[in-house]
Amino acid sequence: MRAAVVVFPGSNCDYDTYYVLKDLLGVETDLLWYRETALHRYDLIVLPGGFSYGDYLRAGAIARFAPVVQALPEYIARGHGIVLGICNGFQILTEAGLLPGALTKNISQRFICKTVKLRVENNATPLTQLFRYEEIIELPIAHGEGRYIAPPETLERLKRNRQILLTYHGENPNGSVENIAAIMNEKGTVFGMMPHPERNSEQLFGTGAGLKIFRGLVHLV
Repeated sequence: MRAAVVVFPGSNCDYDTYYVLKDLLGVETDLLWYRETALHRYDLIVLPGGFSYGDYLRAGAIARFAPVVQALPEYIARGHGIVLGICNGFQILTEAGLLPGALTKNISQRFICKTVKLRVENNATPLTQLFRYEEIIELPIAHGEGRYIAPPETLERLKRNRQILLTYHGENPNGSVENIAAIMNEKGTVFGMMPHPERNSEQLFGTGAGLKIFRGLVHLV
């Protein structure tokens, strides 16, 4: 297993994610500059949270044109490995058309930073395989544009294919349709989530639930 955490101008969770993969899970991990395009040597590519390019225009709108993101469609099509977008990474994946739907401004029009409860809607995926179906977990969120939206036909397809992985439980902090917090593509190789698992991967910072997400992805069961 070899992983890469992409570094964009404005990334601020890149080293956190790198630490979890390399130091907590012992995965060979590189910090990959956004200009890189040689992705085939990696089994897992993470687009971390942050404010790529200052979130100018809208979150992820500029980063989608970065060379590393432009190289992702071929990487995904050839089945080289798994792609995970966390928060800003999720926004980039939707802007690039690699995940359906879009992420827009929170319904409150305010930046939200807090721990939220989430329900596991599908535990038959690498991202969620170490949780029980409908298990309630806690992870932090920190975003101003985290409200997931999609047209009705897209939502029906997501439900039908069980592509909705996590939903907000109890409180819906940003107004996402269907309380959606995390989804995947139809093939189960591209994942996007607004909560930050790297910020709750040790019990010192909460429950440690985030570590299970990374452990599932790298098959360290």
